Amino acid sequence: MIDVVVDQASQEPPFEQVRRQVAAAAAEGSLPAGHRLPTVRALAADLGLAVNTVARAYRELEADGVVETQGRRGTFVTASVGVDGATRAAVERVVADARRAGLSRDQVVRLVEEVWGA
Repeated sequence: MIDVVVDQASQEPPFEQVRRQVAAAAAEGSLPAGHRLPTVRALAADLGLAVNTVARAYRELEADGVVETQGRRGTFVTASVGVDGATRAAVERVVADARRAGLSRDQVVRLVEEVWGA
């Protein structure tokens, strides 16, 4: 079972909320490699979302290498995706620079989301 919550009041699109939460669960290991995800239709029904919304989240997860769709067998978590030391160090530098510049956490998060979507 996966624990995904979609906040309809959020400015973050529902497909991105699903994608982000599944990717985070895979990275932290609560969705281990080989775990079979619910079908697109089942998850859409559970979350009260359109099938295409969940399908987009799954496509993006697959493009990111977090999951693999195996035809009729289903969609499976490929591997626990961890953060390497170099990536963490880069993020720490960005946070330090943002603090020195006087940016708030919310401003940095919006900036990252803007750049991520570009």
